[in-house]
Amino acid sequence: MDGNKEPKIYMASLEEILNGEATDIYFKRTKEVLEEAGLADVKVRMEVHLYGNPPEGRNWAVYAGLEEAIALLKGKPFNLYSVPEGTLFIRKMPLMIVEGKYIDFALLEAPLLGLLRFSSSIATKTASLKRVVGNKILLFFGIRALHPAVFPAADRAAFIGGADSISGVLSEKYLGLTPQGTMPHALILVFGDQKEAWKWFAKLYEGKINIVALADTLDDERKEALMAANLLGDKLWGIRLDTPASRRGNMKDIVEEIRWTLDLNGFKHVKIIVSGGLDENSILNLKDLVDGFGVGTSIATAPSVDLSMDIVEIDRGNGWEPYTKRGKLPGAKKVYSCKPLEYYIKYWNDNEIPTCTDKNDKPVNLMKLYLNNGNLVEPLPSLDDIRKYVLSQLQFVK
Repeated sequence: MDGNKEPKIYMASLEEILNGEATDIYFKRTKEVLEEAGLADVKVRMEVHLYGNPPEGRNWAVYAGLEEAIALLKGKPFNLYSVPEGTLFIRKMPLMIVEGKYIDFALLEAPLLGLLRFSSSIATKTASLKRVVGNKILLFFGIRALHPAVFPAADRAAFIGGADSISGVLSEKYLGLTPQGTMPHALILVFGDQKEAWKWFAKLYEGKINIVALADTLDDERKEALMAANLLGDKLWGIRLDTPASRRGNMKDIVEEIRWTLDLNGFKHVKIIVSGGLDENSILNLKDLVDGFGVGTSIATAPSVDLSMDIVEIDRGNGWEPYTKRGKLPGAKKVYSCKPLEYYIKYWNDNEIPTCTDKNDKPVNLMKLYLNNGNLVEPLPSLDDIRKYVLSQLQFVK
């Protein structure tokens, strides 16, 4: 054991990511072999797609992480085509085409896929939950389940997917999003008295944020909820329940009991937020009684949207040739959309325009050029616009 070793946080730097050091060793060796073999000038068109099924039985997923992928390739000798960030996509649908010399791209494939898979997985799970939540509030509280290096990226993906707010402090700096949150059990435990904790919290933050009292730390949830309402009155916007699984019993009955008691005592204005171990089924069970849901782990550790990237076309100096490994469709492709989830995939050079199921719909080619030889040529939408785009498509999900 090295007694002089200093502890450190293990994270790649931005410089290491951008210059290709954050990659798999076999990509590094591939580049070295191609250089030695004199194949440095071979050009490829590489396609990002999902050939497996979307997770958790869905027939759709949300495409996210495009802005970061563009940042990775910007200023480098590539053309990048992509469908818009936030597009709901289906199995085998082309999402991105990167065009350039393979030897220039080899070290960047791993970080590019990592960016897209990480954000698409979180955005997809958030959108799935938002479908169930509907017009109720969905809060993302899950960054503590992740490495801190990716906190802003996780908040961004969750917001794109439909979260109404996020909790990371750095998201104001990096994303322009105002973080939201309530209070932890630790605050109440340090005070040793829930009333004192609520009182001091309201004293400091009244008029700045919605005052939400955590109402399950030291006593019965119904008792603490009414205690907070009596103490804070009109200052109290809501109460949050984060009851551990070992103490929950029937959570719906507990919430119903609290709602009834608050209403009976003249506190109909007090909203109820529930957090802790929530998924689509538990939210659906509570939705009629609850005003908002704080979701953490199930979003932060969302099942992976298993995006892959393959050479689909190659130019060895004699022009482009459709060419790929078996099991994949050769040739670069474009995708026409008639409406969300009604897509038609065409070969890159096929100029035939598809016919929509509804003759009133007009097919639109979603595959746009974002980088031309490393230069950004397509304006990037705001986070709000991407989120609205995602939400507008969810109504088409069956």
